[in-house]
Amino acid sequence: MTKIAWRGLLAAVALAALAAFVASDRPDGLQRVAADEGFAATEREHALDDAPLAGYTFEGVEDRGGALIAGAAGVIAVAALTWLGMNALRRRRGEDAT
Repeated sequence: MTKIAWRGLLAAVALAALAAFVASDRPDGLQRVAADEGFAATEREHALDDAPLAGYTFEGVEDRGGALIAGAAGVIAVAALTWLGMNALRRRRGEDAT
């Protein structure tokens, strides 16, 4: 990866960390509509509710630290998938994958 790509990734992780600390604890729009319209009680547990980053939480980390870890992990995962996809496209075109 180039210097600018690394800087962009670092900036995105920093932005995700900042967003974790300023994000509202209040319900999001979908949860608010469910409560307002009276169908919030029909909510069911999801099969992945116990996943490590489910609900923007991280087991053993309190408060907004879990959101920080979840946000940073998401940014890094998207960056890695993008990089892998770009390399696959370069190889498919016959270009050098660097």
